[in-house]
Amino acid sequence: MNNVFCLVPILILATTWLYFLTCMTPENANGSIKLTFPTSLQELRELASLLESYYNLNSYYVIVLFCSAYLYKQAFIIPGSVFMNVLAGALFGVVKGFPLCCLLTAVGATCCYLMSRTFGSSVLHKYCPAQIKFLQEKVNKNADRLVYYLLFLRLFPMSPNWLINLLSPIVGVPLHLFFLTVLIGLMPYNFLCVQAGGMLASLRNLDDVFSFTTLLQLATIAVVALGPSFLLKRNRTFRDSFQEVDTTTETKKSK
Repeated sequence: MNNVFCLVPILILATTWLYFLTCMTPENANGSIKLTFPTSLQELRELASLLESYYNLNSYYVIVLFCSAYLYKQAFIIPGSVFMNVLAGALFGVVKGFPLCCLLTAVGATCCYLMSRTFGSSVLHKYCPAQIKFLQEKVNKNADRLVYYLLFLRLFPMSPNWLINLLSPIVGVPLHLFFLTVLIGLMPYNFLCVQAGGMLASLRNLDDVFSFTTLLQLATIAVVALGPSFLLKRNRTFRDSFQEVDTTTETKKSK
């Protein structure tokens, strides 16, 4: 339990860095940029408009500011990644914003993974025993095809990614597989959000981004990702059955 308190200095340091970036922001024609995470489309539009006007003159600063805020939200599992992805589309466009968001998502989730592994084991075992047991069983069951199962979890639109980030190190998901499946598995989600950023002015609500059709498409992609897993399982079952028959035949011959 005491390990959790070690997170406090890390949180303070990260928050101080964001505050420092805010204080270093000079004023422009539209006023000073304030580091506030948007919670609505209206706030997002205002922030995007302000950052766009400043990006033309101070692009490196805006990139550092955006990356720092994105990693902060991902590492400390603060809700609202959709707003950051849409903001990336509005600021950088799809060509630059999409790969940037994919990379930041993977790096931020990995920071969460490392902090959970280092400081959160005892707390998670105390407050999330059922979730740990469930995920542990799934990981063990899919051990020989774990990458496909992890991709399915990331691609499926209803998966609680924040919880998966926290529990993955506890149930023994290797770091390299974790990073890779976050990077690839969340690409469709990130692309949709970043693409919507280019149409930010015309967006009425988030339902325009995540319509029923869009969610169905993401779910279909997730199911397709499980295809190799089923093939591997079927092949292993066939191989085991064949070996069992072969062993039985050899036993009869020896008699």
